[in-house]
Amino acid sequence: MKRLVVLVVVAFIVLGGIMSAGAQGFTPKAAGKDVKTLKIVYIPKNTGNPYFDSIINGFKKASSELGFEFTTVAPSTAEATSQIPFIKAQIQRGVDVLAISPNSPDALNQLFQQAMDKGIVVMIVNSDIPGSEDYRNVAVLPMDFEITGSSQVELMGSLIGYKGKIAILSATTDAPDQNYWIQGMKTALKDPKYAKMQLVDVVYGNDDPQKSLTEAEGLLTKYADLRGIISPTTVGVAATAQAVENAKRAPQLQVTGLGTPNQMRRFIKNGTVTAFALWSPFNEGYLSGYLGCDLATGKVKPQEGAVFQVPNLGERKIGKNRVIVTGPPTVFTKKNIDEYNF
Repeated sequence: MKRLVVLVVVAFIVLGGIMSAGAQGFTPKAAGKDVKTLKIVYIPKNTGNPYFDSIINGFKKASSELGFEFTTVAPSTAEATSQIPFIKAQIQRGVDVLAISPNSPDALNQLFQQAMDKGIVVMIVNSDIPGSEDYRNVAVLPMDFEITGSSQVELMGSLIGYKGKIAILSATTDAPDQNYWIQGMKTALKDPKYAKMQLVDVVYGNDDPQKSLTEAEGLLTKYADLRGIISPTTVGVAATAQAVENAKRAPQLQVTGLGTPNQMRRFIKNGTVTAFALWSPFNEGYLSGYLGCDLATGKVKPQEGAVFQVPNLGERKIGKNRVIVTGPPTVFTKKNIDEYNF
C-alpha cells in the first residue's frame, strides 16, 4: 500500500511538472538578459514553401529591429517526424527560443518537453498542437482558427451559389492545423444554409507541388460535375488552380483556399480563381519575433491575460490556452490583389 502511495505521489509530481512547464511555472533560461544576446530559431514544416518564407521574413524584420540572432532550418519534406533531428540540434545548440510550425500534433512532445526543461521557450507558430498544449509555452495563430474552416465554406458557398459537389485538397494527413480546419468545414456544412453543398472527397498533397497537382487532377477526373475545391494550404491551392487552368474547367469549377497574393496573382488575373483568403504570414513572423524576445527575457509571462506590444500591429493579449491571434484574414479578388506583395 505504501509503495502504491509513493508511486501515485511520484506520478503526480512528474505530471505536475509537465503541466506547469508550459504555463506559469516555466522559467526561461535567458530571463533578465539583453535581447541582443538571444538566439531564436524558426523551424517551418518544410523548405521551399513561399508561405513559410514570408513568416521567416517577418522574423528577420523583428531581428533587424531588436538585434537578436535569428536562424531558420527545416526538413525538405513535411512528414510527421522529419523535424526531429532539427529540433535536437537546436536544443544542443542552446537556443533561447524554439519557434516551430509542427508537422504533427504529438510526435514532437518529448523533444518540446526537453527544451522547456532546459528553459528554452517553445513557441508553436501558425498552428497549435491540439491535446498537447502542455508541451509548449504559447501558440501564435495567424487568425482565429475557430472560424477558419467555416469561413472557407462560406467563401466557397458564395462562389458556387451554395449548391453542388465540393472537395478538399489538404497538406499532410497529420498536419494539426489542416485537420482542425477540415473538421471546422465539416461542422459548418451541417448548417441548413449549406444543405445543397456536398463534400465528396478529401485528398492530401503533402504540401508538395507535384503531388498536390496530381491529386487535384485526380479530383477533376473522378468528379466530372465537381463545382469547387477548397485547399487550405498555399502549395495546394496554387497546384489546384494550375490543374483547373490546364483542364479549362473555370469558372464552372471554383477554386478557393489559403494562398499568398504573389503566387495566386496570375490565376486571379486570368479568371481561373475568383477569390481566396489569407492573413499576413509576414506579420505572424514579425509578431512571433517580438513575443519570443519578451518571453525569453521574462518581460512577459506565458499565461492568459498577459499583454505585449508589437510595432505597427499594436497591443496583443495572450488568450485561453496561451494562444495569441495575429490578425483577421483578407479575401483577395481581382479588385484588391495588386495592393499586396507577399
